[in-house]
Amino acid sequence: MAKEQRSTKWTFLFYEESAPEDYLNILEELHIPFILSPWHDKDINRQTGEFKKSHKHGAFFFDSLKSYSQVSNIISDKLNGPAHVEVVMSPTGLFDYFTHAESPDNIEDIEVGCGFDLDKFLMEVKTSDFIHEVVDIIEENDFTEFEELVWYARANNINLLGLIIERTYFFAKYLYSRRHNPNRLQTANTEEKDNDE
Repeated sequence: MAKEQRSTKWTFLFYEESAPEDYLNILEELHIPFILSPWHDKDINRQTGEFKKSHKHGAFFFDSLKSYSQVSNIISDKLNGPAHVEVVMSPTGLFDYFTHAESPDNIEDIEVGCGFDLDKFLMEVKTSDFIHEVVDIIEENDFTEFEELVWYARANNINLLGLIIERTYFFAKYLYSRRHNPNRLQTANTEEKDNDE
């Protein structure tokens, strides 16, 4: 017999018509960090062309490995949802699916609980966007020292500080290359001479 799949991240769905009204309280009482999509009430069944029943997609983020049956039982017992659950293969793909990235739902309609850090999650799934943002910050503020970048992030966007810490090598090298760029040094020397004259 095949061994049952286990993971720390599982996705599920439940329907508005059968979900308990206090589904958020029920999920909070489980003490499992979770994220829920906005209600999806405009999804179309490709085979029939009709609207699918209003539903939410959700994901649990466990501290330890859980089996398909363990998670499936939680969804069917607590949320009256379908027993089918799936392992989260890509948090980015999950987020895009949650928010219908091609026609985005409002991120404010995403529900989270039990300590799930939405800002940190968004930072992780949108890392490349945030890297571009930090590079722009460096250029706009003419930073050449890592310390300047850290102090800026601490004062203006604490979530960026986490990314800067994770990508210290990249940003330190980028700042070093800005500081020692021959074209930059030449421009600085020219400006100094102009000011002296």
